[in-house]
Amino acid sequence: MSTGVIIALIVIVAAIVAVAAFLAVRARGSRSGHSLKQRFGPEYDRAVARNDGDVKAAERELGALVERHGGLQERPLEPAERERFEARWTAAQERFVDSPREAVAEADRLLAEVAGARGFPDGGQYEEQVAALSVHHPHHVHGYRRVHQVASFHADGGARSGQAPGTEDLRAAMVEGRALFDDLVSRGRHDSGRLRTPARTAEGRSTRDRADHHRVPWGFHRHQTKEG
Repeated sequence: MSTGVIIALIVIVAAIVAVAAFLAVRARGSRSGHSLKQRFGPEYDRAVARNDGDVKAAERELGALVERHGGLQERPLEPAERERFEARWTAAQERFVDSPREAVAEADRLLAEVAGARGFPDGGQYEEQVAALSVHHPHHVHGYRRVHQVASFHADGGARSGQAPGTEDLRAAMVEGRALFDDLVSRGRHDSGRLRTPARTAEGRSTRDRADHHRVPWGFHRHQTKEG
């Protein structure tokens, strides 16, 4: 076999290997992107928007979050601990009727405390706490951001630029924040590492659902509160 033929064969084999490697990397990247999108849900879309539509940059950002916080083990809540948190949220929700701003401020503190009790970074490290929550509770973490943003606006005395949040903004923040609170509390039930399925009533609703329904003050759903 001539030297020319040998060189040609080497070039062809090298080209085949390069193409195969490229396709393998591309397929791996596609699977990785799909996995991140499945894991992060709405947080994936927010990451893409933050990066001006750059999907690769968004996936690098989310991948870094998984590396940093993916190994976090959430600590289950003791029954008494969970009940104290639930009682405080109920009190804040009832307070919303007369003092929406104070209620949202309490909700902000409470979300930070519950997350800390579950093993997430301390509430004093808000950005880091939210980053970790976005990995483990991606479908509801945005509610915490909204609560914190509204609470921070009033804590700064309205010094931030932009229009002050109205009552409907405060109510929406409470509702979205409640979704994360429920997720943290319900998934933090202490039962030998397992979640307990609520007993069903004759009407087909869980006893927990019925209790939550009665705990929600009627005024919380009205379009007016005593504070403007």
